[in-house]
Amino acid sequence: MRTLLFFCALMMPFQTHAASFQRPIPNPQTATAEGWFLLASVALLLALAAVQWLVTRR
Repeated sequence: MRTLLFFCALMMPFQTHAASFQRPIPNPQTATAEGWFLLASVALLLALAAVQWLVTRR
């Protein structure tokens, strides 16, 4: 156990030499992704309209 503790204490200074944070650059939106988003938006609106229709019938 002491050997493990000594090894951890010995390796501690090496952990501070990490690279600086590089901010991720987002990829541009593709036409395919925009098409799927349009389809999902229309499906959501249809689902909301169906729920509204079901609620008003009660």
